[in-house]
Amino acid sequence: MSDGLSGDDDTQRLIEATRRLASEAARLYGPRTDIAERHYWLETMVNHIPDYIYAKDLQGRFLLANEATVRDNGFSEMHEIVGLTDFDLHAEDIAARIADGERQVIASGEAIIGLEERAAVDKGNERWLMTSKVPLRDKLGRTIGTVGVSRDITDRKRAEQLMIGQTRVLEMIAKDTPLDDLFRELILMIEAHVPGVQGAVYMLTEDGQRLMKGVAPGLDPSYTAAIEGFPIGPNSGSCGTAAYLGQPVFVGDILTDPLWAAYLDVVQPFGFRACWAAPLLSFHGKVLGTFALYAKTPGLPADPVSDLIAMAARLAAIAIERREAAERIHFMAHHDALTGLPNRSMLDGHMEKAMTAARETGEWVALAFLDLDNFKLVNDSLGHNAGDELLRTVAQRMSLCVRKGDMIIRVGGDEFIILLTGLQADRELVLSRFEGIRSAIARPMTLAGQTLQVTCSMGVVCYPEQGESTGELLANADAAMYRAKAFGRNNLKLFSSEMADAARAKLVQVEALRQALEQGEFVLHYQPQLDLASGCVFAAEALVRWNHPRHGLISPADFVPLAEETGLIVDIGEWVLDAACRQNRAWQDAGLPSLIVSVNVSARQFAEKAWVSRVARTLADTGLDPQFLELELTESLIMQDVPQAIATMHELEALGVRLAIDDFGTGYSSLSALKRFPVSRLKIDRSFVKDIPGDEDDMAITAAIISLAQKLKLDVIAEGVETQEQLDFLRESGCNEIQGYWVSRPLPPLAFVSQFAPGLALEAMSA
Repeated sequence: MSDGLSGDDDTQRLIEATRRLASEAARLYGPRTDIAERHYWLETMVNHIPDYIYAKDLQGRFLLANEATVRDNGFSEMHEIVGLTDFDLHAEDIAARIADGERQVIASGEAIIGLEERAAVDKGNERWLMTSKVPLRDKLGRTIGTVGVSRDITDRKRAEQLMIGQTRVLEMIAKDTPLDDLFRELILMIEAHVPGVQGAVYMLTEDGQRLMKGVAPGLDPSYTAAIEGFPIGPNSGSCGTAAYLGQPVFVGDILTDPLWAAYLDVVQPFGFRACWAAPLLSFHGKVLGTFALYAKTPGLPADPVSDLIAMAARLAAIAIERREAAERIHFMAHHDALTGLPNRSMLDGHMEKAMTAARETGEWVALAFLDLDNFKLVNDSLGHNAGDELLRTVAQRMSLCVRKGDMIIRVGGDEFIILLTGLQADRELVLSRFEGIRSAIARPMTLAGQTLQVTCSMGVVCYPEQGESTGELLANADAAMYRAKAFGRNNLKLFSSEMADAARAKLVQVEALRQALEQGEFVLHYQPQLDLASGCVFAAEALVRWNHPRHGLISPADFVPLAEETGLIVDIGEWVLDAACRQNRAWQDAGLPSLIVSVNVSARQFAEKAWVSRVARTLADTGLDPQFLELELTESLIMQDVPQAIATMHELEALGVRLAIDDFGTGYSSLSALKRFPVSRLKIDRSFVKDIPGDEDDMAITAAIISLAQKLKLDVIAEGVETQEQLDFLRESGCNEIQGYWVSRPLPPLAFVSQFAPGLALEAMSA
């Protein structure tokens, strides 16, 4: 019943009304009111209740009923319904359901309380009742029938169904259900709640100017097809205008509203008279589409229906945003953010499909590793924004050179992978395709107002000739690219068996190097550093050697480059730092005069975020006073990122550690940068010393470095001193410290102590 009681407020009002009637009766008639009058007031109270109240005999015949029961069953007076059964009033299946419940009450003698059931009388809409039935007993307690009370709970039931529907739609959103299925569920939910309407969801085209064919399960497909591509604008029907304004647009009569004037020919054949539309708005207010309800009778929606439209529009917008976010996340997970190219994660699947197709057709698949030449120089000279623009431009140029089915992948930095598919088994044809890509990359471009040319080095492999798996092909292409770089860059190299042999040998070396670190095969030798003024050894440089179980001592020149390339240099460098500090502390504990131990730092070590903390922890663990540790940093290492290098150097200085610039004169550091470095010593590179006194240029450079160090109040030490003539020149030029074979080769710890116990003067220095 539409006017049935629902909720505590209605119950309270009924109680209050009953109390008022009872009070009035008591006032008028007093305590002596006769039975007829009491029956009258009882009947009056029952008839004021909008619930159904009735009594039936054992055969289900009505004995009495209140006005609501009489009226809703189509009668005017109670006597018209008395004696009838539900089979006289309703369809047989409905009447049978009612009779079954009443027989249960009669047979058991127990009440049925709060039964929710479909109403027998629907009044044009589906209705729900909450019914309670109890046994009707005579004065002797015998059951003679049933008494029933039914309350209309249609509004509550609809609210529950709506909440269930909303929950179901939200679950579909969370489960990433396809949008068409989700929108269909949403529309059917609203249509079930608002009889006589047909819903639709429309999305915007990518340019945001038109409505796409929507989801409309109840609409004629020819209508949805007719409005495909509907433009949005200030007079574009309900949906087009709502999308244009970003606000709800409710049209009560399509035939007379100017918003629909241009589209009457489209809508009239389908009989629609009203259309209520709301925009689908993103969290940031962007219009994503529209939700609309069509009706074939004119009129505007009541407030509850307006609220439903707003709710449906919100849910549809959430679903679209969720899908767009999922697509963005998926794209970001598989594509490079800077260039938009696929990333490494997409290669394996694509490569497998390409190789499968190649096996079936006998065609080739070609893969290239590409590295831009001197990209760092562009970044350093023009800035990172220019570097990013360069990468985007290169990506666009490469993409224009490939076909559908091919793939360009950004691996990271300035490295790319190119995958070409469906190629004829012709090596020259393959190479010409890649040369075309190289030529496209090398075309001049303008960055930060400067025109420049960027070349690349490329290594190429072909499937199935030069590899049978993705991993093998990538490794071989990588090896070919490094060979191209070794040949002076701006080059392309096709993988060969010689490269395969070299790659396998390299792999064996890397594994051996890794095992050497794990099994403690590295040792330190110490090369003394001599103070020319006192003739005393004051420091020693710790130099790593690989004590191979079969090959004996291996020079760092034979394994350090590979360690740097593979990143193993970080672990090796940490071992060197720890071992050198422990050895120095052990010498001090043995009673030898203190000396400084000098340790080389690799670029990879220096770039580690926790490097300074690692040094501090090593000093703490070994107990070595920081003043007895010197870290040697190369110019090229420092110049990679001068601001960050200076910051790190200041942190090390704060620990009390000494800092020296190694190989000074080879790293192209500027004097303006040099004066900002918190260092105490410069080391003149051996390349300037070895040809003294035969090379006047080297002598001039060496003298200039010594003079510069003196003016900057820095100590200066010359490396690679091997002859008396070199020593004499350095002493005359003001160099106060030397290191090299003239003093000694690097020595194991015991040999170093026995020959150069710190503080002992060298008699030979008097010559």
